Amino acid sequence: MDKRTAESSLTIKNHLIKILPVICLIFILSSGQVHATTISDMLAGEGSDSIRIVILMTLIAVIPSILLMMTCFGRIIIVLSFLRNALGLQQTPPNQILVGLALATTLFIMSPVFSQINEVALQPYSAGTVDTQTFLTLASDPMKEWMLKQTTSEDVNLFLSLSSDENAQTLSGMDLPMTVVIPAFIISELKRAFLIGFLIYIPFMIIDMIVASVLMSMGMMMLPPVMISLPFKVMLFVVVDGWGLLIRTLVMTYN
Repeated sequence: MDKRTAESSLTIKNHLIKILPVICLIFILSSGQVHATTISDMLAGEGSDSIRIVILMTLIAVIPSILLMMTCFGRIIIVLSFLRNALGLQQTPPNQILVGLALATTLFIMSPVFSQINEVALQPYSAGTVDTQTFLTLASDPMKEWMLKQTTSEDVNLFLSLSSDENAQTLSGMDLPMTVVIPAFIISELKRAFLIGFLIYIPFMIIDMIVASVLMSMGMMMLPPVMISLPFKVMLFVVVDGWGLLIRTLVMTYN
């Protein structure tokens, strides 16, 4: 079982390495068809392999932005930051650990989408059975479908009402452009992340209030309540298996 899990994890990592530049390319070219046609003509000419390498190497620089804007990474890292602040811990766990946990969880949640992009778009494009324009369309559809599932209709309507394109205001579902879907998705992710953060704060705030009331009743007003409540909050979080419960809840919100 461990060997099978390790092989599955390695396969997902390989798919992620292949897919991330593709996602970058989708984002850059999603705003219009002219750029996609230009790139397609460039790739069809002489030295197309060299041009493709240059384009993909350039797009690697925007991978962190794509990770924040088009995946569940943003919601997860915000919730983990809320948790650390609610516990009253300044630098524990360190930022590197939180980012690593958020990235691993993002890979777990997004792996079906990455696998679908690899099957329907990347492999046919590598085999030469589809052109660049078709490849971009096939690769962007799974990402757009996933983002729309996580986006509320109110946020989509907000950006449609703000759009200067009158034709876009009549579109819906998969016909919506990425320039509308991506900001609407980000707003929805921020709303849910802050709501989860508020719910996380409640039990730890109750502990702080109880400790402060006890200290005041004992006349220990000079003793900082945070110093006494911190061990109790950490103990409560460990006893209820807080890390597993939190990650399980985050994953289930995307199911």
